[in-house]
Amino acid sequence: MSNEMTESRRMPTWLAAVLVFGAAAVLIVGLSLFYPDGTGPVTEATAVTDPGPDEIQVVAPSYVPGEEPIADAAAVILPSTVHIQTNTGLGSGVIFREDGYIITAAHVVDGVDSVRVRFADGEQVAGTVIGFAESVDIAVIEVDRTGLEAATFSTAKPRVGQMAIAVGSPWGLESTVTAGIISAVDQTNCSFGDTCYSMVQTDAAINPGNSGGALVDRHGQVVGINVSIFSTSGSNDGVGFAVPASIAVEYANGIISGEPVETAFLGVRGANVNTSGQAGSVIVEVIEGSGAETAGLRLDDVVIGFGGVPIRGWTDLIAQVRVHQPGETVEVLILRDGEEMTIDVTLGVRTEDVG
Repeated sequence: MSNEMTESRRMPTWLAAVLVFGAAAVLIVGLSLFYPDGTGPVTEATAVTDPGPDEIQVVAPSYVPGEEPIADAAAVILPSTVHIQTNTGLGSGVIFREDGYIITAAHVVDGVDSVRVRFADGEQVAGTVIGFAESVDIAVIEVDRTGLEAATFSTAKPRVGQMAIAVGSPWGLESTVTAGIISAVDQTNCSFGDTCYSMVQTDAAINPGNSGGALVDRHGQVVGINVSIFSTSGSNDGVGFAVPASIAVEYANGIISGEPVETAFLGVRGANVNTSGQAGSVIVEVIEGSGAETAGLRLDDVVIGFGGVPIRGWTDLIAQVRVHQPGETVEVLILRDGEEMTIDVTLGVRTEDVG
């Protein structure tokens, strides 16, 4: 993956889409979580009367490890969480390796080569952006430090309904912890405009400034890197998205080792199935010389599964192709003339906006 930076990156910071229900229209905004202002919307606190000495009760702590899983998880991940400041705004990051490598979201470092990194203990150092994978919104920053407390990344797919804890700097408020559940996995998110991504969805509160921060499980293991929200207000509405940890780790390792950043290419164009009751993506074109053609995919085949993930439409197929790397062989489940069959396809390198 290439470590060369470009002056301009296409990842937008927001995109609006309109959802119409009956006669009512609701504005749904897909927001990246990069906070473009270094000051948070903090309001003055209400004064509280100081109690007299006779009103104060001192209670011995009754904390028992394991009884507060969110607190336990926070204690694990907070030392590995960093605050990232650029000349255009701020975001969050996660220490990836003890020898100075930090993962963040690509849109946090959009257009910059250097950043300021503040660790959990308050130390600030300069950081260099060594590379990014715009196709999955992951970037790597290097700092001149060793012995850092690296996070543990879980590459297993999380379960829907399991506990999820988000850590970062929403609105510039560093080391903020929020909690919820994993709302969905393999969720297609097309809010960035020019393509679609397969994301982990959560209802843990994440806001601008959380971008690049960790989404962790009850053990404090990273299951995703927070990157965007759907919102009617510009802040948390309980629908947040994170790049799966398995994808973040794979691309980060490639960036660090200097491999070229490449996106997988299936080699088809598709559309949603029009047949009543049938989910999937019907193939309307097979690209000459592609892995799809070599494997024997045909026009009018209906893709209903890709790499073990159900496909409900064309955007799902686009998102799932991006989960994989060029050169991987993936099982594609199709319907052909009403019969299910599995075809193994070796993915190529995407050079244009097709599947």
